[in-house]
Amino acid sequence: MRDNAKSGALTEVTFYILLSLYTPKHGYAVMQFIEEKTDGRLALGAGTLYGALNSLQDKGWIAPCRDSEGRKKEYLITTQGKEIAEKELVRLNELVRIAKGIIGGTA
Repeated sequence: MRDNAKSGALTEVTFYILLSLYTPKHGYAVMQFIEEKTDGRLALGAGTLYGALNSLQDKGWIAPCRDSEGRKKEYLITTQGKEIAEKELVRLNELVRIAKGIIGGTA
């Protein structure tokens, strides 16, 4: 995963995964969330998703829910993950503000 936590730049997929996990979800529900929110523009394969989930868990940005024993493993964003997502939102808003100032539109 090519996320840069220092600058706050996340891949689009990582950002969507973090957003999806503000409420507990299992892997398939994460895939559905992303596909729905992007109107099908992003559709993740199982291998890509589970690799990303493992990476985000290793970074401490998400964690498995304790009450998902015996069922599909559910994940939830951590406090650290929320901080990362919030920094990315600030970065994206700044990008949009600058782009609107150059390209046009309301700032």
